[in-house]
Amino acid sequence: MKRNALLLLAAVSLSTVVTGTSVAATAGAAPGHKHEHGSEKAMATLQLNAGKKWETDAALRQAMGNLREAMAASLHKIHENRLSQDGYALLAKKVESEVGNIVANCKLGTQADEQLHLVITDLLAGAEQMAGKAKAVKRRDGAVRVIGALEKYGNYFDDPSFKQISH
Repeated sequence: MKRNALLLLAAVSLSTVVTGTSVAATAGAAPGHKHEHGSEKAMATLQLNAGKKWETDAALRQAMGNLREAMAASLHKIHENRLSQDGYALLAKKVESEVGNIVANCKLGTQADEQLHLVITDLLAGAEQMAGKAKAVKRRDGAVRVIGALEKYGNYFDDPSFKQISH
């Protein structure tokens, strides 16, 4: 993922706009990055790679495993509506930090990278919600969004060590 800091900035900016809606195909794309749309605006959706999960690398697997652990550790309090605002803020910072690690260190092929952008967009939008920056939604909704992004990662990316969060 060599489109590092510029890509992260674009994804963060996009996440401030997209807090509860579908993400356009240009989500997280670097300037000049083009997608074919035809006559209608296409919506990007996660897809398998010809029926198989997308490649991963050590940096991506490590960051996603760290996020999974952090979210799983807070799951009980989230479910019971007992996680404090500070708890949500810490989770939001953890998501932002791990996404930064992914952007700085992950090196996937172009198509896998494009699919990962969809997961990252959800992670960052969820982090924004957990941080309390999206006033129209609850912090808990941000946690749900992050857990959903982690579930998508597990379903679409080849990471044998990744375990889905049971909830």
